[in-house]
Amino acid sequence: MKDKIINIIKNFGISRWIIVAFIALMFCLAPIAGTRVSTLFTNVSNRFAWNAILVLSMVPMIHSGCGLNFGLPLGIEAGLLGVTLALEFGFTGNESFFAALTIAIPIAIVFGILYGTLLNKIKGGEMMIATYVGFSAVSLMCIAWTMLPYKNPIIVWGYTGHGLRTMISIESYFYEVLSSFLRFEIFGVSIPTGAILFFAVLAFGIWAFLHTKTGTAMTAVGSNPTFARAAGINVDRIRTLSVVLSTVLAAIGIINYEQGFGYVQLYTAPYSSAMPAVAAILLGGASVNKASISNVVIGTLLFQAITTTTPNVINSLINLDISDVIRIIVSNGVILFALTRKIEGPKKWKM
Repeated sequence: MKDKIINIIKNFGISRWIIVAFIALMFCLAPIAGTRVSTLFTNVSNRFAWNAILVLSMVPMIHSGCGLNFGLPLGIEAGLLGVTLALEFGFTGNESFFAALTIAIPIAIVFGILYGTLLNKIKGGEMMIATYVGFSAVSLMCIAWTMLPYKNPIIVWGYTGHGLRTMISIESYFYEVLSSFLRFEIFGVSIPTGAILFFAVLAFGIWAFLHTKTGTAMTAVGSNPTFARAAGINVDRIRTLSVVLSTVLAAIGIINYEQGFGYVQLYTAPYSSAMPAVAAILLGGASVNKASISNVVIGTLLFQAITTTTPNVINSLINLDISDVIRIIVSNGVILFALTRKIEGPKKWKM
C-alpha cells in the first residue's frame, strides 16, 4: 500500500505537487486577506466549467501529431460567428444557445478542413504555423465584424447602425443556460452542474472516439506516421480529421464559455485565448505528442485554481490590482516550463 501511494505521488509529478501546495497556501491565506474561501471555490468551479472544453480541444491534434493547437482562435471565431448570427436571426432565450451551436459547427468544420490542409503541407512546423493562423484569423475577423451586414440593434453600434459592438451582453439570450441547470450549493460553494455535465459528455465522446478504429489510427499517426502509412492509413486524412475535431470543439467551447461569462467578446479578445488552454493541458501532464482526458481535467483545475486564487488573495494582501500580470506570468511560465522538458505525461493518469 505504501509503495502504491509513493508511485502515485511520483507519477503525478513533483512540479504539480508544488503547484498544489501553492494553491493550498493561497486558500489558507484567503481568510487573512479577507477573502471568503467558499467564493474562491465557486470561482474555480465556474471557471473550470467555462474553460474545460477549450482545453479538451487540444487533445485530437496532439494525438495525431499536429502538436499543441496554437490556432485555437480560428475555432473560436467560428463559434463567435455562430453566436452573432443566431442573435441576428432573432433567436431568443435558451433556443439561441442551440441555434448558435447549429450555425457554428458547420462553419468550424469548413475552417478545420482548410486549416488541416494547410498543416499537412508544412509537417514539422505545425505549432509555429498554427500561431500565425490564429493571429491572422483574429485580424481578418476584426475587419469582418465592422463590414458584415448585421442589423440587430442589440449587437451593432448604436451611433452608426452598422459594425458589431466590442462586447455584447447575452443576459436576455442564453446566459447560464447550462450553468444554471441542476445548479446546487454545498457549504456555500455553487456548482454549475449543467456546464460540467456538458463537458463530461463531450469528454466521454472524445475518449470513446479515440478507442474506435479511426481513433486508434489517429494515435498511430501521431506516434509513428511512417508506420501508419505502411499500415495503409491515410495520414493526411487522419490529420485533417483531428484538426476539424479540434476546431469544432473550440467553437463549442467558446459558446459554452460565453453562456457562463454572460458576454460575447469580439475583435481582439480571442488573441490570447490559446495560451491559457495550452498552459492548462501541459500543466495537467500532457506533452506535445501525448494527451489524455485526465490531463485535461487535472490541468484545467490546477490552472484555473492558480489563476483565480492567486490574484484575489495577493490583491487583497497588498491592496494593488496585479491580477492580469499574475495571469500572464503563470500561463506563459507554465508553457515555457513544459515545452523545455522532454517528458511524456504521467501514465497513471491516462483514461
